[in-house]
Amino acid sequence: MKGLELAKKFYEECGEPMLREKFGELMPYLAVGLSGSGSECFGFDDEVSRDHDFEPGFCIFLPGEDVIDRRNAFLLERAYAGLPKEFLGFRRSLVQPVGGARKGVLRTAEFFRDKAGTPDGEMSISQWLTVPEYYLAEAVNGEVFYDGFGEVSGIREKLSRYPDDIRRKKLAGNLLLMAQSGQYNYLRCLKHRETAAAQLAAVEFTKSTMETVFLLNNRYQPYYKWSFRAMRELEILPLTAELLEYLITTDNGEAGAAGDGADIPEGIASDKYDVMESIAADIIDELQHQDLTGASCGDLEQHAYSVNDRIADAELRNMHVLAGV
Repeated sequence: MKGLELAKKFYEECGEPMLREKFGELMPYLAVGLSGSGSECFGFDDEVSRDHDFEPGFCIFLPGEDVIDRRNAFLLERAYAGLPKEFLGFRRSLVQPVGGARKGVLRTAEFFRDKAGTPDGEMSISQWLTVPEYYLAEAVNGEVFYDGFGEVSGIREKLSRYPDDIRRKKLAGNLLLMAQSGQYNYLRCLKHRETAAAQLAAVEFTKSTMETVFLLNNRYQPYYKWSFRAMRELEILPLTAELLEYLITTDNGEAGAAGDGADIPEGIASDKYDVMESIAADIIDELQHQDLTGASCGDLEQHAYSVNDRIADAELRNMHVLAGV
């Protein structure tokens, strides 16, 4: 059973009856769900991930103390702690995971401030550009099972995706990095017989490409260890994940075999460069399909500046093209 399904069943069979019986007058102000850190909040949990922090549990989100005071918050905490210690064969832990409580009674403002740096979902340009994307993913992942007050759902909606101009700025920066690492530096490193540096270029190309694909899907990229899995489930360009995996899990052949003057080294290196160009072509096609670029060439750098030029906010548009990465 997946952790999110377990959490919902635990709430419906144990949590909701308790809340309605003991805190009926507070129910209109509560929200309940599971969101935040942990593979189960993304639906990525499996047998391996159950070695830590996997247990029946959910989050009870509270509005400010002007609505639900400290005394009632404390009573809710005690009632949550008093729920069954075992459910559907899974035991609840009495030890908090590293990094603090992930389930139980949480103040809504504190949860979103911890994840996104904002208590209410309002973000400045600077915040949108600097808050780590995997934190934004954790702020809006999972599921809300109940929201009587509407506050949690409202904040999640505000944070659900990058604003259009921010998305364009981040796209522009990552497209430029793709051009630098894949279309330019990869082969140059090989011609210098710097195979390790070439592999770093392939890794940088992969990282920037992954970010670009998530942006084209209007989705946040989760923490790196889940990025490939999440990418395979995207609607737009999901198969790019397999090509990127090839780039970073194969070597680069013998750069010296083609000589310093050759355009493309022989063997695997040539294949990898062709893969990079193929990925670039797919990205460009999608940029044009979404009307994000006015350029009409295979040079990702030109598309980066074209995307940047279409940013409506003048202040953001005039920032360095890499300001969003």
